[in-house]
Amino acid sequence: MSSPDTGATILVVGPSWVGDMVMAQSLFLTIARHNPDTVIDVLAPKWSHPLLERMPQVRRGIEMPVGHGKVELGLRRRLGKKLGREGYDQAIVLPNSLKSALVPWFAGIPRRTGWLGEMRYGLINDARKLDKEGYPLMIERFCALAYPADAKLPERLPWPAFEVNADSVARAKADLEIPDSDGPILALCPGAEFGPSKRWPARHYAEVARRKLAQGWQVWLFGSASDSPVAAQIQAATENRCLDLTGRTALSQAIDLMSCAAFVVSNDSGLMHVAAALKKPLAVPYGSSSPGFTPPLAKAVAILSLDLDCSPCFQRECPLVHHNCLNQLSPDRVLDAIDRQEQVIVRS
Repeated sequence: MSSPDTGATILVVGPSWVGDMVMAQSLFLTIARHNPDTVIDVLAPKWSHPLLERMPQVRRGIEMPVGHGKVELGLRRRLGKKLGREGYDQAIVLPNSLKSALVPWFAGIPRRTGWLGEMRYGLINDARKLDKEGYPLMIERFCALAYPADAKLPERLPWPAFEVNADSVARAKADLEIPDSDGPILALCPGAEFGPSKRWPARHYAEVARRKLAQGWQVWLFGSASDSPVAAQIQAATENRCLDLTGRTALSQAIDLMSCAAFVVSNDSGLMHVAAALKKPLAVPYGSSSPGFTPPLAKAVAILSLDLDCSPCFQRECPLVHHNCLNQLSPDRVLDAIDRQEQVIVRS
């Protein structure tokens, strides 16, 4: 390991996206596995702290007061000077931007580890040159920063694994007035902040919901307020028989409530990674994107794709307009994945 000796303190500068922050837990687990007494603090946007609170390897989240994409040099300098009094032994900077390396530099943290990124010479004094082919997965790029630059990664890296408190789940249910009821819960996550090209059609989600409701399942819809329109379409197609949680939950509540699910169907999104970290059986329709860089890290995952010649295109909107990669991916594929998992549960 390249991290300081046991008992050292490390400041990790975290990423700005839900899925990336979930996968950053693989780094925290790697550090904790080798040096259990190492203290890890994470500098990250305030919205991400509920994720960190479910990672027992992290002592605390420290709010990054600068918005994503903004420089605000004076604010970063003041934060760095304040953190300099904490006596950190090492900083690990996960984003590759120049500005993300400023706070540890202002803090005077003696060892500042990260990939070279954009013109960060000096700001990062334990700089690594990224071999993208050698580290094709995001978690490999994160975990490699916990090892010497020339070290070979272990074949099996730790996957994110959230810990959820039963009392927090009960509070979330009480706050949202969710009654206890019979039947397994199917969680549907029909949104994707990236853009329309990642969103499996609402009508397909609705068909899955209708079929599982007919079998006695509960269906809960998860997402932000921006996902409420697609949730409304699913509700209209199911006679409002789903529990629509879009726009109603804080991230902490969404995590706790998703832990109640027996199965999750999600687009390639941050909530997909949350479901994987909760170790939920999961089906993911892929179209414009690929699981090659940031796959859901869980054992019971069905990756569903038509593998068309035009996909993955990695565009926010379909450049050919037709969206065939997701439009033609039928609900039966997802329903089969749920049925197969049910059979596994029954056999076990």
